[in-house]
This record gives sequence, C-alpha cells and structure tokens, in this order.
Amino acid sequence: MVRNSLLSLSAALAALACNDTTVAPGARLGSILADRFDNSEWSVPVNLGPVVNSSAADMNAGLSPDQHALYFGSNRPGGMGGNDIWVSHRTCLQCAWETPVNLGTAINTSTNEGAPTLSDDGRLLFFYSGRSGGQGGSDIWVSQRISTGADGDLWGDPVNLGPDVNTAGSEQGASYVRGDGEGTATLYFNRGPSGGDQDIYKVSLSSDGEPLGPAVAVSELNSTSTDQKVAVRTDGHELLLSSNRAGTFGDLDIWRFTRQAIHDAWSAAEHLGAPLNTSYIDSQASLSRDGRTLIFTSNRPGGSGGNDLWMSTRTPSGKEVP
Repeated sequence: MVRNSLLSLSAALAALACNDTTVAPGARLGSILADRFDNSEWSVPVNLGPVVNSSAADMNAGLSPDQHALYFGSNRPGGMGGNDIWVSHRTCLQCAWETPVNLGTAINTSTNEGAPTLSDDGRLLFFYSGRSGGQGGSDIWVSQRISTGADGDLWGDPVNLGPDVNTAGSEQGASYVRGDGEGTATLYFNRGPSGGDQDIYKVSLSSDGEPLGPAVAVSELNSTSTDQKVAVRTDGHELLLSSNRAGTFGDLDIWRFTRQAIHDAWSAAEHLGAPLNTSYIDSQASLSRDGRTLIFTSNRPGGSGGNDLWMSTRTPSGKEVP
C-alpha cells in the first residue's frame, strides 16, 4: 500500500513545472508505482553523453527520488583526490543533464568516496568513504541535507554508521529502499575483505538513518563469487545486483531476483542477458523509484573512456522501449 503521506503530495506534484531547485526534496516525491514489469524488456542502453561522462572513470550512480539529480562517483579532474561524489541536475525528466558539480569538502576527501544513494525523502545521503574515523578500509557514512537552492545543495558533516554496519574489512555499494509496507527503511550494501570477494548485507534504518541492529547477510543473493551494488524496486518485489558468478558474459554482469511479497526470500538469480550485459563490465545498477529507468556502469565501446554511466528503460506494459 502506498503511504498516505506520499499520496497527499500528488496535488503538489501536478503543480510542479520543471524546476527542481525551488521545492524541498520531500515535496517532490511521486506515488510509488507497483507495476511488476513481469514481461518487460530493457531497451538498448544509451550512453549518458560527454556532459555527464568524461575520459576518467564515471560510475556508481544514484538517482534522486524525483529523477532530477544524478549523484555518481568520478575521479575526473577538479576533485579532492581519488574518487569523489559529483551531482548533475536537470530541470525536467525530458531535459538534458547539466554539467556535474563536485559535492565539495563536506562530502569528499583526499581518499575515495562513492556509491551515493538518497533516502526516499531526499534528506539523507548514504555513501562509502575511506576517510579517517571509520572502522576499516572503507565504511558507509550518512550526511543530512541542510538546505537546497539555486546555488546547490548543502550537506552536513557525514556520520559513520558504526560497528553494526562497518567492520575492519570493506563496506561499499550502499543502496537505500523503503519497501512498500515496511515500517522501516533498509540499506543494502556489499561487504568483503579488501581486494577479496564481496557479499550482500542489509540493515534496517530509523528515519534518521541510524542502524536498528546489526547488519545481516542476505544468503539467497550471495554466491561464491563477487556480489555487489544492489538496486531494489520501491515496492520491494524486484532486486538487481552486479556479479561475476557462473553464467556471466564478462567481468561483471547485472542479475535479477524477484519475490511475491516483501517478507519472502528472493528467487534464484536470473541473468538479464543482452543488451544490458556484454563481455565488458556491466555493473552498479540504480533504479528509479517507478522502476522504469536503470542507470548502470559499463566500459563497453561507445563511451567517453574508461567506465561510463549508461541508461536503459522499460515500460510496465511489457513492451520493449524503442
């Protein structure tokens, strides 16, 4: 069931033109579509182009709830060092993406930051970082949005999610979802030793982004290979992840899992095949809230160099998007 607080926003959304910067993030949430997309096919992926992508590594994206902002990791020039988190805005869903902006010293450091994911109200930003003050190699952190406006978003000092989530190993690939009917939010992430295989874990979160207990491995998602960067559809019935498990075309591919109810175990893995997957890296899936748009990382031919961000779409009717 769609939450009443989200339904009450429909009138405000109808009045929205195409300006993403004049309204608070919570007022820009649309109703959650519960389409299962059972027979849908993903369209041929399209490179997001040279405004978003660069000759550096551009990867690990997260869409804002209204799809007007694209947060992603990049080691392009102009950053603080290593991989930084950048954001590109657009003023409507059909509008072009604007030149990406570095999130600055509140979020980025001279170490690596990446895998940004926002809460459903756009108020919290989760990401991984190798900065000092953590539990191990890289940890999951959360920052609260202080303000938003024409001059950009202002984020608060990041807070480490602590030992319920982070360990002496490496935690990365955070993905936030508040599943339909769930009383709390869930943060999925991957954990593993530095340089080793990774598994998928999850933890329940409070409305302020605080863990509500120790993270647990999601056994039905994990294999003896590397499993990373989950994306969950908002109704909680579909999950995508990156893996190099048996059956993969290349380095990493995107796999799909489904379930009939939010408390059911996930199904067996389904390889999504071509055109999403190739013999190159195809990974780090990010789904829009309505489940129609997929942003992912690939180094396939046709990009700007190295890893790029690509987009594929589908329709709830089950017909392939041209």
